[in-house]
Amino acid sequence: MRVNLVGGGSTLGVLSLASLLLLPGPVAGQETGKTLVYADMQTVTQDMLERAAGDGNNFLHPQHNYAQTRFYPNRQINTDNVRKLRPAWIFQTEVVDTMETAPIVVNGIMYVTTAFNHVYALDAETGAEIWHYKHKMGPVTTYCCGPNNRGVAVAGNQVFMGTLDAKLVALDAKTGKLLWETEIADPELGYSETMAPIVVEDKVIIGTNGGEYGIRGFVKAFDTATGELLWTFYSIPENSVGEWRETDPMGRSLNRDIAAEKKALEELGDPYETLGGGVWQPPAYDPETRRLYFVVGNPSPDLDGSLRPGDNLYTDSLVSIRVDTGEYVCHYQYIPHDVWDLDSVSPPILTMVKDENGNEVKGVLHGGKLPYVFVHRAEDCSLIRYSEPMVPIENLWALPTPEGTRMLPGANGGVEWSPMAINPNLRLAYAVNLHQPMTYHVESTPYPEGKLWLGGAFKVIPGEQQWGNVTAVDYDTGAIRWKVKTEQPMIGGVLATAGGLVFAGEGNGLFKAYDAATGAVLWSFQAGAGVNAPPSSYAVNGKQYIVVAAGGNAQLNYKRGNNIIAFTLAE
Repeated sequence: MRVNLVGGGSTLGVLSLASLLLLPGPVAGQETGKTLVYADMQTVTQDMLERAAGDGNNFLHPQHNYAQTRFYPNRQINTDNVRKLRPAWIFQTEVVDTMETAPIVVNGIMYVTTAFNHVYALDAETGAEIWHYKHKMGPVTTYCCGPNNRGVAVAGNQVFMGTLDAKLVALDAKTGKLLWETEIADPELGYSETMAPIVVEDKVIIGTNGGEYGIRGFVKAFDTATGELLWTFYSIPENSVGEWRETDPMGRSLNRDIAAEKKALEELGDPYETLGGGVWQPPAYDPETRRLYFVVGNPSPDLDGSLRPGDNLYTDSLVSIRVDTGEYVCHYQYIPHDVWDLDSVSPPILTMVKDENGNEVKGVLHGGKLPYVFVHRAEDCSLIRYSEPMVPIENLWALPTPEGTRMLPGANGGVEWSPMAINPNLRLAYAVNLHQPMTYHVESTPYPEGKLWLGGAFKVIPGEQQWGNVTAVDYDTGAIRWKVKTEQPMIGGVLATAGGLVFAGEGNGLFKAYDAATGAVLWSFQAGAGVNAPPSSYAVNGKQYIVVAAGGNAQLNYKRGNNIIAFTLAE
């Protein structure tokens, strides 16, 4: 359903959608709706995908470009006029549930996804539905943290989506008809897909989640035309032991009992086949070196390290591989033998950074659940620096116990899966964070084959305050430039623009625009449901829009909804 809005409303005050939320969703239809607004779409070429960073009309990648900067170059909406931002249209999906989709826009056509793997193609100027595809879910669907989907990839005349039952589907971008479907992995063993894939030339590239189910993580490349598997990189190597490292990147002890681990390795062998290591978010891609960069999630079982001796490579790591073959190049592990579920989830960003000597080098940024922005050399994955902590740290690396051990940050972070953004002109990285004090409880259980395998539990502490923030970090120094506290833990992602703005939403329904240089809140809008998805931007007929999904979040139980909301400047 589409709602068009014209003018009116507050300027710096909070706008509201309360009356609009009473409208019903669209009537259930066939697998693909028959209403077509456009007869064709312009083919998305590899050249377009590589030049996306400078494209002020389209939003071609989940994080806007291969470098994943989420920096949009259009400055029509800026710090001087953002107070005039108004809803242009609202589209209500059929599914009222958690939404984490990053809208993709190609020449006036928008592609969004919902929970349970629906895909919509919309007229990006009016919000009119073009087509609607519903994935026919298989009998086995196992997933962590909600039935989410984070968006599609586009290339040629195809739209690609990963599914909760561990499939990869290719759709005709013009009609929404299914072109091919292939199984990525066996859902009965706990594999599922929530990440948006990326496309490089003839390859559609996707990782897997399921790190809480004893899977063996990977990144795979499939042929865009046929769905044929081209290569597999396992994020858990057959030799997962590593260096028996005893400290974190800051030199603090991880309180490991190395002697006990080595004895367990002799008795149990290498646990690589069930060690987890899901890849939750798409890789960044450097066309110059033809390398991919991605981060790997937690080991399995999450809290019980007794069954998985060693560093548990490449869990909790930044990894780089070659796009043509999947061949390993380098990695950096943040937390060897993690027993706190403080894994690496937010997608890495490629940008030029200053090294220790002040020289410009090609770098990789990552914001982790361990609440720092890490800055790496792209060449060899080595760590250049880390930022000041973005949320409080207390009792760090206290080991989980059966009765529960309190430690900060909690298992959600820090930065969760939420994509960061940068402003390369200001040399700032922007992250949304959670502060959720938790206790960590360990309980050893054997591998349950395809069922949840946490090895205990992490529990929010009743009565302790929870909150979030938006933080700007100078990635050349690691200093925090500004920080704005929010009333609830933040999850969803950030968009930065050349207009000097940062956009981010909150679980209480507020969608805000911040001054990128100072953190001042310049505009806000009340969406009526949690705004817990990454915003996008685009332009049609010379007019810039900001778009975001307001569907709430299953992981933090924020209010559900079903709205895609596009904003533009009031005339």
